Amino acid sequence: MPAVDTIAAISTPPGRGGIGIVRLSGPQAVEIATQLVALRHPLSPARARLANVLDSDVSTSRIDEAVVTYFAAPHSYTAEDVVEIAAHGSPVVLNLLLRRALALGARLAEPGEFTQRAFLAGRLDLTQAEAVRDLIEAQTLTQARQAASQLGGALSRRIQPVKHDLTELIALLEAGIDFAEDDVDLTPSSEIARRINELTPPLAALENSFARGRIVHDGLTLAIVGRPNAGKSLLFNRLVERDRAIVTATPGTTRDLVTERIALDGIPLELVDTAGLRETSEEIEQLGIARSREALADAALVLVVLDATQPLNDEERSLLASLRNRAALVAFNKYDLAQTEGAQVESAQPIPNALAALLHWASLTAVPTSALTGEGIATLRNQIVSLATGGAQPEPGPLTSLRHQQAIATARAALNDAATANTNNIPHEMILLDLYRALWALDSLTGQTAPDDILNLIFSTFCIGK
Repeated sequence: MPAVDTIAAISTPPGRGGIGIVRLSGPQAVEIATQLVALRHPLSPARARLANVLDSDVSTSRIDEAVVTYFAAPHSYTAEDVVEIAAHGSPVVLNLLLRRALALGARLAEPGEFTQRAFLAGRLDLTQAEAVRDLIEAQTLTQARQAASQLGGALSRRIQPVKHDLTELIALLEAGIDFAEDDVDLTPSSEIARRINELTPPLAALENSFARGRIVHDGLTLAIVGRPNAGKSLLFNRLVERDRAIVTATPGTTRDLVTERIALDGIPLELVDTAGLRETSEEIEQLGIARSREALADAALVLVVLDATQPLNDEERSLLASLRNRAALVAFNKYDLAQTEGAQVESAQPIPNALAALLHWASLTAVPTSALTGEGIATLRNQIVSLATGGAQPEPGPLTSLRHQQAIATARAALNDAATANTNNIPHEMILLDLYRALWALDSLTGQTAPDDILNLIFSTFCIGK
């Protein structure tokens, strides 16, 4: 049911800009808007009108010019009457319009309330509503494309066939129970098993999409660690593609964490260049090394930089051993110098045997690189992406949040319970309980049965004007 009050908010980001928009939605949107500005022509649905923004209610002096657009219910974002006043992006003018709208009877919109009204009116399902927020917050083109795909209903379309088939199975079992006295045969166990088995693969594929979808949505932190003067900062600059970290020939140049956000194959990454790990008596370097160890512990991905011209030391052996079973990668750096000097590298063996054995034991991949010449950097980028995504490929309509993944996992568990019950010849009434549990989980994903507290939590993360 549509809300009875009219809400208003500034829908453009805080600060100054070329354009700023005040949005109103509700039954009084048109009435209030026509009192905020002096229109040159009457409002008409889906038409933009020029108007003067007046200095005050009693003044006829113009303080700004605006374009006013009216979207009549139900053909609007919220399915209510919506009016958008696009003035120049001066916070003073926008706040004047908003204060006067509130004085004329509008209420200040809660965070995400415009989109919440669109959801409650059936204009969007819950996954599409979440995609609105994700599109606004996108920092890479891949994030924007993923959000736009979800906003277009890609995830909902993947779920719909499963819900349809699950509903058919529920109806079949319900009919057998309800009309048992009318000589309607119960559905054979073999048919129930077949139908449940057909529901499982698409849900499994959907849950597997979470590995890449979540990473594209949230991003990851990658810590670059190693001994002093191994080339960490130069490698950091290569990945960032600009001189972000100071690079000198003096070991221990980096004394504090240096961070930069980049995108590799659309995956948002926060790179952290750390101080070289070694024993030192300098207090400032000790503090930097302590922060490096904290960054190493906190990072989702670790890139260990080894100097190919130097033998492994005890610190590096211990570091590599500690990364066993972690998402880590090794850059065998200064490979060009090692080849020239013949320091460690045999002509047919890029990685020395002793190091290769340690890497194999720790399940770590090493990439020969030269941060100076750029050799191996493209391969290193590809390996970082593969490590981040687990090799998962992009696909339409992936799961992008833990809420999505938990709903699918719950549905799969319920179907597994139903299959087990069917195998054990449990009565159909009990099997139906599991099937309904799976259906409710899928409904919660798109919002048909989402509890109010979940809805409030989701929409509270939106900006005020959306």
